[in-house]
Amino acid sequence: MGNKTLAIIKPDAVGNGYTGAIIDKIIKAGFKIKAMKMTHLTKSSAEGFYAVHTERPFFGELVEFMISTPCIPIALEKENAVEDYRKLIGATDPANAAEGTIRKLFAKDIQFNAVHGSDSDENALKEIAHFFSTDELLNNYSE
Repeated sequence: MGNKTLAIIKPDAVGNGYTGAIIDKIIKAGFKIKAMKMTHLTKSSAEGFYAVHTERPFFGELVEFMISTPCIPIALEKENAVEDYRKLIGATDPANAAEGTIRKLFAKDIQFNAVHGSDSDENALKEIAHFFSTDELLNNYSE
């Protein structure tokens, strides 16, 4: 079990003004923010980040969505981070998400689902490195 995961507040949630409420839920769930920034992804950055989905029919739409407006990647830390964050955000399709989860509260549908969460400890480390340099991570910071 790892203690790091990547969250992304996606363009739909940023545009709808849900950033503060989502960050509040993350902090109240016991996660520590180790790095955070608002960024407007380039096409090549989004394609690289979602390369695992290249052959999927939704890949082009996903990339276009992620480059449409700014998003907010956040490196998080907590024991059992990946699993706990995935529980906090709920199912990819908000119609199937548990009550009180981030996607149930803030997502419109399966495409505009408000947030991203790493799906494994291994991917969490790769995804964090995609957005943050070692110098940007607050590795020695603790509250």
